[in-house]
Amino acid sequence: MLWYMPVPVVFLHAFPYSPAMWEAQQSAVIGHPLLLPDILGYESLEGAAAHVLVEMDNLGWEKAVFVGLSMGGYVIFRLWNLEPERFVGMVLADTRATPDTPEQQAARVQLAERILAEGMTVFPPLNLHTHLGQTSLKERPLLVEQVRRMQLAADPAKTASSLKALAKRPDSQPLLSEISVPALLLVGEEDVLTPPAEAAGMAAQIPDSRMLIIPKAGHLSNLENPKAFNTALRGFLSELSA
Repeated sequence: MLWYMPVPVVFLHAFPYSPAMWEAQQSAVIGHPLLLPDILGYESLEGAAAHVLVEMDNLGWEKAVFVGLSMGGYVIFRLWNLEPERFVGMVLADTRATPDTPEQQAARVQLAERILAEGMTVFPPLNLHTHLGQTSLKERPLLVEQVRRMQLAADPAKTASSLKALAKRPDSQPLLSEISVPALLLVGEEDVLTPPAEAAGMAAQIPDSRMLIIPKAGHLSNLENPKAFNTALRGFLSELSA
């Protein structure tokens, strides 16, 4: 297929957020056809990936650049496993290829049960401090409150389903050396959930990859430093369009 520029872009959001987390990125890639599917609430990451492919088919898109942060990155790996021919390139932000440990799996299932019983009010006290970097927590009270509200707005049943899906996700490390499209790895320098070492390890295994550390950002690097994130994203898309 001959490509007509600009290339379509699919944004895949983090857990337990919604596509609204990509607002700052939408304005940064004006001119590109965009798809922002809601991937929260699927019983498996394969199910979320299949949903994304259906939405692409509905738009008549054969290929796209996939941009995924955290859970969105996990779904990118499942998309690659299902239909790698749909990729022009990928952006893996604040994510990892390794599966959960048994302890992490148990913690996710336990949290899912608490959320179903008590609602989303239990989520921010447990997770806000790890989703944001120290700079944001200390210096950006408005962002902290925004993220807290975003967490509280998530549907409890969908959040619980995604927690269980995340717990049972497969090991994606064997896929890394098989990725045959350009890949950009972005990671917040203060990310404690998927730290820069994780991104470096993936970049070392993906043949055509480049990695950038987003300064003064934690796990939600696109929200914490949108200027740096968007600059990297635009540069990558320009490279693919050259």
